[in-house]
Amino acid sequence: MTGQKTFVKCLSMAAVIGALALATSGARAQVPIIDAHIHYSHDAWDTLPPVAAVKILRKAGLKKAFVSSSSDEGTQMLFKEAPDLIVPVLRPYRRRGEISTWVRDETVVGMIESLLAKNRYAGIGEFHVTGADADLPVVRRIVELAEKYTIFLHAHSDADAVDRIFVQNPDARVLWAHAGFEQPKDVAGMLRKHKNLRADLAFRFEQASGGKVDPRWRKVFLEFPDRFVLGTDTYTPERWSAVVENAEWSRLWLADLPRDVGENIAFRNAEALARWALRQ
Repeated sequence: MTGQKTFVKCLSMAAVIGALALATSGARAQVPIIDAHIHYSHDAWDTLPPVAAVKILRKAGLKKAFVSSSSDEGTQMLFKEAPDLIVPVLRPYRRRGEISTWVRDETVVGMIESLLAKNRYAGIGEFHVTGADADLPVVRRIVELAEKYTIFLHAHSDADAVDRIFVQNPDARVLWAHAGFEQPKDVAGMLRKHKNLRADLAFRFEQASGGKVDPRWRKVFLEFPDRFVLGTDTYTPERWSAVVENAEWSRLWLADLPRDVGENIAFRNAEALARWALRQ
């Protein structure tokens, strides 16, 4: 009889735990997500037409998606398909593979100037630039254009290049792609140095495991609750399969942070950046 009571008690406890887990899961699923690092480049268009790409973004429960592409035609196609969802960002690449050549390609400047005059964007990027290359004339002009149009720069850069951008324009708004792939303490150092620097967490996985935030990252998130945004980085067509999974994983570990901090990283910080750039 005692064994039966114990068995029944265990079943009751399991039911309670299961109900709590289900409730927590439901709450997490309701948290809006803004993905600030999505690409929709030319090599994805045939296998993933705009309607299918938007379907994935909506399935992930995204409130907004910052989209750039090589060429910009991809961004414009997605924006036309879902203007309520897409935040257009202008990439200085015509095709994938111009990562290392664009900084010395003077024709890039004319292309960017033409598109900025024609369309509305929240930022320029994601672009790749390292070290002293940030001082090249093409990059300097991109920094000037971001200032002229009051939009942000999405820079896939080392710390040196980020520093150089801020020397050119101390008031620039820079979104640091992948948080520079730097260690938490070094990311914190850069955020302390530059008040207008924000960091996306695209392709960063070490900040949490098993739904628990790494203590080193927790310290940085709590010190800078208004400076981080989420991202997936669909740099190849295959990466689109990770958009939904990344959103679900992000909700899991964000729930381990204080609610206001988690919601800031989930959507409020990116929302504020977009509103600033688009004057909404």
